[in-house]
Amino acid sequence: MFLASAAAAVLAGERSRQGVFTTVVLGRFEPVGPGDLTLLATARHLTRFLPGGHAGSSTCATVLDLHYPAVMALPAGASTLMRSTRRLDASSLSRSVFPIFVVGLASSITLSESALAVLTALWLWRLRDPTVRREQPWSLGLPIALFLLVTLVSALASDVPGRSLVAAKGLLTAFAFFVTADLLRSVDRVERFLTLLGILGAILGVAGLIQVMTCPTPVPQVWPLSWFFHRCDRARGPFSIYMTLGGVLVLILLVGLPRLLAGSLRARGRWGLWLVTLAGLGVTYVRGAWVGFLAGLGVLLLTLRRGRIFMIVGIALMLTIALLGPERLSSRVRSVVDPNDVTVRERLYMWKSGLAMWREHPWLGVGPGGVGRSYRNYALPEAVKKSTGHVHSSPLQILVERGVVGLTAWLSIWVTFFVSASRLLRRLDGPAHARERTIVVGSLAAISGFLVTGLSEWSFGDAEVVLIAWTLAALPFGVAIGLEPSSAPVMRADS
Repeated sequence: MFLASAAAAVLAGERSRQGVFTTVVLGRFEPVGPGDLTLLATARHLTRFLPGGHAGSSTCATVLDLHYPAVMALPAGASTLMRSTRRLDASSLSRSVFPIFVVGLASSITLSESALAVLTALWLWRLRDPTVRREQPWSLGLPIALFLLVTLVSALASDVPGRSLVAAKGLLTAFAFFVTADLLRSVDRVERFLTLLGILGAILGVAGLIQVMTCPTPVPQVWPLSWFFHRCDRARGPFSIYMTLGGVLVLILLVGLPRLLAGSLRARGRWGLWLVTLAGLGVTYVRGAWVGFLAGLGVLLLTLRRGRIFMIVGIALMLTIALLGPERLSSRVRSVVDPNDVTVRERLYMWKSGLAMWREHPWLGVGPGGVGRSYRNYALPEAVKKSTGHVHSSPLQILVERGVVGLTAWLSIWVTFFVSASRLLRRLDGPAHARERTIVVGSLAAISGFLVTGLSEWSFGDAEVVLIAWTLAALPFGVAIGLEPSSAPVMRADS
């Protein structure tokens, strides 16, 4: 007999070898009639009435907190029931941890990575079930695995394999893609996630505005004021640098905009949050993030079916404010295309030095973390920075540290993402799939903005930014899993 905590119970109806229906109660098989399945209630859980107790059917309901011995001999039907029970336990626990992960995305890398570690362990546990394995988005998982493999080979081939392997640990953030696609399988769940993310983005925007608008001189020495107002000339929120906040806000703004443009009354009430988030992006003064945001808006213009005129007017208004607004803002915008700008020249120097490093290690690069170890040997005489950990460009950084093979593997991830998401978008035709379409379009725009931002920033190496990018990249795959009839079990117990 099974051991159970809190009087947990399992209810199952199946066709037995004797041709009668059986109910599994704490491991005992008891015959019941061929009618509807019996309802069992416990002190902590209550199952639902489940129709379908007719000949030839197989219906299964599970209740959490079941404990079972390590070795037992069970009929095939009971074994299937136990696998379903364990899968439900892990899935329910994952849904409880996921909001903590989301809050960490906008507040603490330690919190988000700790939650991700738990979610990853639960996801790996669920993969023991063949049904769960079949449902996973392996189409993108294979390019991710290939990039991981190339990174490991590059690290082992470098001059300092140990240090390179440690520097490659950031790739573990890719598990955010898998756990998100596995958890957010319905439109309702995705929309709840996006609502929470939008609220967190507005909070970040408000924090950034406060930092810049009330930046005290000198900075108070009392914590937490000393932390909050550290380097407050540019908004950075709770992060260590303004570039991180800029990258995070770009993703949040772009993934949330299609829902606002959908025109529902509920969506209109969230415009205020979105505009505050946009203002927060403005006061980061991160030009790469601004350009990435505009690129994402361009993707929305190409893929949205409504709201294009509104978007065009909004873009024109933003550009007008940016060019004719406060001097600090307008001068920063104009410097984007100014080759004589000091920071623009410095990036060009970094790119030239990076290419020089790559030419000496063209195939597998210098290994993860190699730029930080070797840049001083390649810095140009006219460059201000003689040492740096990155060359201010995601694709160039990957080329330098992983070589042509690594860059090809990295690009294959995003090519596969855009091909898969675009194919799904073509399937989502008609008003019946309008909500799913806004989710996929938002994901496409956000990842486009992330990649364009990465042309002049090391976004892929910024853990806070890339965690959100992996999470948003998973949304179309979660939608696709939810659309598959086979992904819906005969019975599902949602928490």
